[in-house]
Amino acid sequence: MDVRPHTLLIHVRDYECDMQGIVNNAVYQNYLEHARHAFLKDRGLDFAEITQSGIHLVVMRAEIDYRSPLKSGMTAIIETQCKPISRFKTEFRQKISIESEETILSASARFIIASISESGRPTLLKSIDLLFD
Repeated sequence: MDVRPHTLLIHVRDYECDMQGIVNNAVYQNYLEHARHAFLKDRGLDFAEITQSGIHLVVMRAEIDYRSPLKSGMTAIIETQCKPISRFKTEFRQKISIESEETILSASARFIIASISESGRPTLLKSIDLLFD
């Protein structure tokens, strides 16, 4: 696993919360996807350009463990790391922590991403090694 996690700050907005006043569980998926795309960009890869080249990076597996709820007005830090699983699959590990005087884990996640062609066949993203330096 990469020893330097990529970090991204997010600010929780009112409309991301459910009737209980906490961030809806589905919104966590959006936060985590946004952080993975930012991670790619910081490593010199652009998700949109990869897709336009005919390679699709798709989620094969998503696991999220929820710990402490995010609420409107909070700031959270998303840490992202990844490692190769095979020539066509990458594992992303992510943590969302609430920014405060003490670090409070809000959620931890694991995603398996596959690299496939437009026809759905496994395909090699030649620049994938940029993620693992």
